[in-house]
Amino acid sequence: MRNKAVIVLSLLTMLFPAFTGCGGKQEEMTKISYRLKWLFNASVAGDMYAGAHGFFEKEGLEVEVKEGGPERDAIKELEMGHAQFGVASADQVIRAVSKGAPVVVLAQLFQANPLQWIYRPAENEIKKPEDIRGKVIGITFGGNDETIMRAILAKYGIKENEVNLFSVRYDYTPFYEKKVALWPVYRNAQGIIIGDQLAKAGEATAFFDPDASGIRFVANSVITTEKMIKEHPETVKKFVSALMKAWNEALNPADSDKAVETVRKFDRDTSADVIRRQLEITRQFMKPSDKTVFGAIDIAAWKQTESIMVEQKLIPAPVDIEKRLKTEYAGL
Repeated sequence: MRNKAVIVLSLLTMLFPAFTGCGGKQEEMTKISYRLKWLFNASVAGDMYAGAHGFFEKEGLEVEVKEGGPERDAIKELEMGHAQFGVASADQVIRAVSKGAPVVVLAQLFQANPLQWIYRPAENEIKKPEDIRGKVIGITFGGNDETIMRAILAKYGIKENEVNLFSVRYDYTPFYEKKVALWPVYRNAQGIIIGDQLAKAGEATAFFDPDASGIRFVANSVITTEKMIKEHPETVKKFVSALMKAWNEALNPADSDKAVETVRKFDRDTSADVIRRQLEITRQFMKPSDKTVFGAIDIAAWKQTESIMVEQKLIPAPVDIEKRLKTEYAGL
């Protein structure tokens, strides 16, 4: 009987490490995948910088930074286990949470949304939001810009029949031909390119900024899952720490040459001069001052984004999005 007890005790001792819920040390993941929201360009400079300059390796991580695009969905890849971290806009996160996805936010990349509307100030004087009445306004039906523009119309009591909403595509010809007064662009990307084209024609440009009009609709953020935080907490901390350090360096004016060179390795179609200017403007949206904690999550802006989506019936009910915001990681 005693021998049997010894055998059982020995087996339990051998098996004990396999029980992760019994106080044993959790095994950390070192090989991970990070899916971006969009293509490699200046707006994801810090992500590329982290991978290219060893920031992940210093934390003992092997990270594959994967390009995003219209056919890529970081949230779905997280749910399927094809990626451990990703980038998604706030509306994507809120929609996913509304459908039961276990996604959480680790860091907010943009402190202000870079989505704005470019226009010709010589022909369209817009000093306040109400001045867009009577204008032909380009929007991508079903896109973030439609949601933001409808929020502006509602906030300032502008009826839809008081503006002309024009369906836009990737072809900017209607704007160049002056058929559309305001055209949606990312200020730190197409805004520069279109502005340069009009400058060559001797035309000045300006930008209508929803954020300045009180519409704070959060853009891209770094995401993961509740499961990842629970099962691999140290991996999450190391990943976020490495990423935040890389972004801070990439956005540092003193390291601009290095940042431009890094982006150029992935984006050969854009000139170094344009990339440099894109980075300068990106810095204004991501880290507007030296006191800004890069990655800080603006809870109020997230709640406003949620409210806008509820009001426009983009989600059936509030999701208490603040419960999915992991604010403790931003200062790592």
